[in-house]
Amino acid sequence: MTGNTFTTQTWDEHVVNGPDDGPRYAHVHATFAYTGILEGTSSCDYLIYYATEGYDDGNSQLAPGLERIEGSVDGHKGSFVARHDVRYGPDGITDNWTVVPGSGTGELAGLSGHGTAAGNSTTIAYTFDYDLS
Repeated sequence: MTGNTFTTQTWDEHVVNGPDDGPRYAHVHATFAYTGILEGTSSCDYLIYYATEGYDDGNSQLAPGLERIEGSVDGHKGSFVARHDVRYGPDGITDNWTVVPGSGTGELAGLSGHGTAAGNSTTIAYTFDYDLS
């Protein structure tokens, strides 16, 4: 589906542990604005792993996260939590995410689904396959 994007609004990153030139991890608190099948805003927390400088085999840079999205899904209003499995590198990010079971509120109670995201800028395209049964 075209026209589905989210845009980074804020990105607050702090190294938790590890040297600048070696393996380390950081906590990120970010906010995003969604357009398309998802309309609304979100608050997201990632735990980012940075491998040794210069080392990137395409699988080593990881950022699991949880995100609470408030707004609407295809016109149904409420909120839900998504669990992310992000991989990133010089070419941008790839993300596979799923709706956390039982996290839907309002007209999104009972929401289930999964999606993907990929891109290399502050505005990223996403997909979302969902069910409101």
